[in-house]
Amino acid sequence: MKAVALLRTRIAYAETAFAELAIWKVPNPVVGSTHSYKYRLAYVVEGVCVVRYDNEAGKGDHRHFGTEEQAYIFQTPEKLLADFERDMKRWNHENRHS
Repeated sequence: MKAVALLRTRIAYAETAFAELAIWKVPNPVVGSTHSYKYRLAYVVEGVCVVRYDNEAGKGDHRHFGTEEQAYIFQTPEKLLADFERDMKRWNHENRHS
C-alpha cells in the first residue's frame, strides 16, 4: 500500500493568516509514532508559523504553540483537527491585541 492523501488543503482566514493541512494514511507508522498516519498542520500569521502539529520522522507526535514545543498524544485524525482548530482559536484570542 502506498501513502494515501486524506486531506491536503490551504485555508485563508485573513489576508495575513492561513492554515495548511495535510494528513496521509501510511502503510507503516512514521518512526516515533505508533499509528498509521503522517500529518502536518500549520497555522501561519504574518509569515510566521505560530501553531503546528506534526509527526516528523524521529520526533514522533508533537505540537508547537508559539515558541513552545511539546509531545502530542494522537488519537484520531478528527481529534487532531479539532485540537489544531482549538489552538488556532487560542492563538488568535491571546494575540488579538498584538
